[in-house]
Amino acid sequence: MFQLTAKLFKQSILLIILVSLWEIAPRTGLVNPEYLPPFLEVIKAGGEMVLSGELWTHFSTSITRSIYGFLLALVVGIPLGLLIGWYPLARELLNPTFEVYRNTATLALLPVFMLILGIGEASKIAIVFYASTSEILLLTITGVKNVDPLLIKSARSMNLSAFKLFTKVVLPAALPTIFVGIRMAGTGCILVLIAAEMIGAKAGLGYLITFAQNNFQIAKMFAGILTISMLGLLVNFGLTSLEKRFSKWKQQPNLNK
Repeated sequence: MFQLTAKLFKQSILLIILVSLWEIAPRTGLVNPEYLPPFLEVIKAGGEMVLSGELWTHFSTSITRSIYGFLLALVVGIPLGLLIGWYPLARELLNPTFEVYRNTATLALLPVFMLILGIGEASKIAIVFYASTSEILLLTITGVKNVDPLLIKSARSMNLSAFKLFTKVVLPAALPTIFVGIRMAGTGCILVLIAAEMIGAKAGLGYLITFAQNNFQIAKMFAGILTISMLGLLVNFGLTSLEKRFSKWKQQPNLNK
C-alpha cells in the first residue's frame, strides 16, 4: 500500500506543483486574479455548476455527440482500413482518395458541415466522425501493412485458409497499432468537437467556455476547461483498459484453431 502511494505521489508531483502555483500566483499578485482566478475558486465555480445541473447539461451534450461520432468512425474506419491494408487492389483504388481526405484540415470543413447539416446535432456528430475516421483508418492500414512477413509466411506454410490467416495472424498482430489509432481518435475527436461547439452551438462544453468568456465569468470558463481535461483523461483511460483486455492474446496468435 505504501509503495503504491509513493508511486502515485511520484507520478503526480509535477501536477501538484503546477496546481499549487496556480493557487498561489493570483493570491500573491504575481498574475491578475481577474484573468486567472485561484484554483480553489475555479473548483468552487465548478462545484456550483454541478449542484445547479448546468455542468452536467453541457457535459452530457458533448459526450453524447462524441460517442455517436466516434462509434460511427469505428464502424466505418476499422473495416475500411483492414480492406485497404490487406488487399493491394483496394489500396491502389482507395489510397489516393484517402490521402486527400486525411490531409484536409477537419476544422476547415466545419462551415461546410454547418451549411449542409445546420448548427444542430447532425453537424457536430459529422465533424467528430470525420476527425476520428482519419486516425483510425491510418493506423489500421499501418498495422496491417507492418505485420511481420515471416509470420505470414509461416502461417501460409501450414496451409491456413485466407480467412484463418487474416483472423488468427494478421488481425492479432495489427491490433496494438489499431488501438493506438483508436486512442488518438478518441482524444482528438473531443478537441475537434469543443472547437465546433465554440463556433456554432447552443449547448456543450465548448459553448460553455465561450459563453463564460463573453460574459467575463472566468472561473466558470476555467472550470469548463478542467472538465474537458478530465473528460480526455477518462476517455484515454477507458480505451487503454479496453486495449489491454483485447490484446492479451496478441503475442501468440493461435494457428491451430
